[in-house]
Amino acid sequence: MQKTMKLIAAGAMLVSVGAVFAQNMAPATPQNVVQLSAAGSVDVQQDLLVLTLSTTREGKDAAVVQGQLRQALDAALLEARRNAEPGQMDVRTGNFGLYPRYGQNSQISGWQGSAELVLEGRDFARITGTAARVTTMAIGQVGFGLSREQRAKVERDAQAQAIENFKTQAADLTKAFGFSAFTLREVAVNSNSYAPGPRPRAMAMEAKATMMDASPMAVEAGKTTVTVNVSGSVQMR
Repeated sequence: MQKTMKLIAAGAMLVSVGAVFAQNMAPATPQNVVQLSAAGSVDVQQDLLVLTLSTTREGKDAAVVQGQLRQALDAALLEARRNAEPGQMDVRTGNFGLYPRYGQNSQISGWQGSAELVLEGRDFARITGTAARVTTMAIGQVGFGLSREQRAKVERDAQAQAIENFKTQAADLTKAFGFSAFTLREVAVNSNSYAPGPRPRAMAMEAKATMMDASPMAVEAGKTTVTVNVSGSVQMR
């Protein structure tokens, strides 16, 4: 019995020591930490044109409609590839689809399909000139954006601005709370840009006129805003 009591007492002591040890090892709750965020924005001229050519076909036979679409797309690709140049005008196919049309009693009465060809690059004159020479497709959409090189440059400028704003805000808050200095604890950096989306132009009368007129369409890019957000926390001391 006495031996059992000694074992119980020893066990209780070990539990007590373990609890004290665990308490001492627990991380201290951060003190005098403030969360904040700042942003930097730069307006920049868009230097990338995305022009989508499209065509539609319809008929009773799905294979015939599909063949007509492929012929129109192949002819447009042949013309576009003659002027393609990496970065200046890249060429790629867009959506290609064939869909049934339904008549009475939900029966298939025919087929309708569409095909797209996308011209994208920094040489606006080359792109619009090529589009004007394509006779099997009409202009469906026109959109603008930033090239990879332009975006990288502008994001660096916006990021530097955001970081300076973050540091200034951290210094102001530190002083306002009565502290003399701060250290960075954690930080996250995110970027985004805003610009109007592609503008649709696929109206029937305009499409016919475009296919008959070989003169390039006038385009003018606007500006977009690139914003970088910096958020995180600082330790005031």
